[in-house]
Amino acid sequence: MGLAIVHSRARVGVHAPEVRVEVHMAGGLPAMSIVGLPEAAVREAKDRVRAAILCAQFEFPARRITINLAPADLPKNGGRFDLAIALGILAASGQLSNEALDGWEFLGELALTGEIRAVDGVLAAAVAAGQAQRKVLVAPANGFEAALATDVEVRTARTLLEVCAALDGRKELPRAQPRQYVPARQPDLVDVRGQTQARRALEIAAAGAHHLLFIGPPGSGKTLLASRLCGILPEAGDTEALESAIIRSVSGHGLDPARWRQRPFRNPHHTASAVALVGGGADPRPGEISLAHHGVLFLDELPEWSRHALEVLREPLESGSVTISRAARQCEFPARFQLVAAMNPCPCGWAGDPSGRCLCNDEMIRRYRARISGPLLERIDLHVEVPRLAPSLLRSDAIPSESSAVVRERVIRARGLQEVRGATNARMDQAQTNAWCVLTSGDCALLERAVESLQLSARSLHRILRVARTIADLAGSETIRTQHLTEAIGYRRLERSLPRAAA
Repeated sequence: MGLAIVHSRARVGVHAPEVRVEVHMAGGLPAMSIVGLPEAAVREAKDRVRAAILCAQFEFPARRITINLAPADLPKNGGRFDLAIALGILAASGQLSNEALDGWEFLGELALTGEIRAVDGVLAAAVAAGQAQRKVLVAPANGFEAALATDVEVRTARTLLEVCAALDGRKELPRAQPRQYVPARQPDLVDVRGQTQARRALEIAAAGAHHLLFIGPPGSGKTLLASRLCGILPEAGDTEALESAIIRSVSGHGLDPARWRQRPFRNPHHTASAVALVGGGADPRPGEISLAHHGVLFLDELPEWSRHALEVLREPLESGSVTISRAARQCEFPARFQLVAAMNPCPCGWAGDPSGRCLCNDEMIRRYRARISGPLLERIDLHVEVPRLAPSLLRSDAIPSESSAVVRERVIRARGLQEVRGATNARMDQAQTNAWCVLTSGDCALLERAVESLQLSARSLHRILRVARTIADLAGSETIRTQHLTEAIGYRRLERSLPRAAA
């Protein structure tokens, strides 16, 4: 009777819980069974493993083999356990030393030829293995990704035979090395002509991590402006970049190890469903809001999105995470994204344009704008009009605007002030808001009059204070002054003109 235990990792959301692959051999008719909530792809591993062991010139034991994937109540899916199962069979049958498996975790799908294939979610597994103080062995295609986890030793092997030779001490496996980070060229603000107010709002949004809504006619530059936000944000830190990379790793969309520090910019089409936005499925995967974690989510043509898809954004905008609940499991995905949305002022897009070309009546405009609920709208800090540009501003010899590099320096200085306080201004809690957004008595009266005049909620009031704090930070002011407050109030005026739906 033989027994072997091999360590591997499952994938549950963005986490990689440990799985003990326990292989037991006993007398009786030859058979192999896999227990421990295996899904179809895991149950089929018995055929892949058998062929891989035989192709590697090992003997497949003609005995009764029971493979337990513990913990038994954790669903297992995919081919990620193939390599661990094969090594467990070889160790239990005495063809491989049990002691050689100590201190290792194995991830990889086996081809019938014994070749080790890549699996998803390797980065999360490598991080978890480092915390457990074990080494990891993966396929060469996963090596660059797994090497992003700096606190773990990662080795790669092409075939099952190479793994066995290394465990026997007859071969040294190569250590995985991360690819050199190659910053991508970001779209530059210098390409944006005019639109002084919109550029100012974009800078404020970047400095305080505020959500932003552009309203303007077609072709006024709303998408152009939104695509420049990532270029003026500070570079992601190690922790932020690693969190974003793990989400891309488990999503199945692929991770480019050479661009792992780049802040994500997600631009889903307005026909995307609520599940595509927040994530889900039988095997829950992250949605667009999680793929935009520590980056930007751009929603163009905001009123054209389904009402249900937009309403599911309300909780993540506040909490920075989303929980996907299913009957058998529950997954939580981080979703600390910065929302930038764009919309036309009316169905034809030309309401308020000096040309007078708008063909929409008041009722059509009211119905169009009512597609955005009040509770969602008040969670967006900055509402900015983007008017149609005069042709003279679009000439090639027109005076160029500031570049992203210049604006980014101001943003970084403002973010530095916020780091001392412990949070970006948009993410300050109530206590921090009360401590750092103090107004004079005259400015308090001004804010109260504005709230009463615009019929704003308490949430909108606090967001005005946080935007004013960001404007003061950009100006290098220790206190919020009247001009900072009045500018912040100006970014909420459109909230009154858009009809408000019940929460």
